[in-house]
Amino acid sequence: MDCTFQTEQGKFNYRVGVIIHSGRKVLMARNPNEERAFYYSVGGRVRFGESMEEAALRELKEETGIDCELDRLAAIHENFFIDDDGVFFHEISCFFTVKPNERLLQIKDGTRTDGGPGGEYLEWIDLNKSDNITIYPDFYRTIDFENDREVKHFLSRE
Repeated sequence: MDCTFQTEQGKFNYRVGVIIHSGRKVLMARNPNEERAFYYSVGGRVRFGESMEEAALRELKEETGIDCELDRLAAIHENFFIDDDGVFFHEISCFFTVKPNERLLQIKDGTRTDGGPGGEYLEWIDLNKSDNITIYPDFYRTIDFENDREVKHFLSRE
C-alpha cells in the first residue's frame, strides 16, 4: 500500500525521486500527453513499511529495468498544489542521486518505462537548454548535481 491518504482538506503523498545525471543532462520520465507534455523525475510513492532508500531503488528498477546503487540524499521537496481534478495535494518527496552507472547512461531517448503509466517514456534533458519545457520538480534547473554535496530543501506552492 502506498503512503498516500485522503483527508477532508485534500490528499497527502509521500514519494521519492531518483536523480540520474551526466553533467547538466538528467534522465527524466515524460508523460504521453502531447497537448500538455511535461517531464518529471524517475520515482514514485513510498510503500507503507518501506524505507526511502528501498523505495528509490524499487522505483528505479521498475522504471529503467536496471539495478543501481544510491549515492546520497540530495534534496527534500515539500510541494503544495492542486491537481487537474481540483484536489489539493500536500506532497513530501525525497530525492537521491545514484552512483555512476554505465547502463543508465546508455538509456536511449524514447525508452518506455517498465513500471509507469501507459505510454510513459524516458528522455535525457539538457538543463542548459530546457527553458521551453515543463519540468517537475523545477529545482532540477538550479541544483548542481555534480558538485553540491549538501541536502537541499525546496518548498513549492502553486
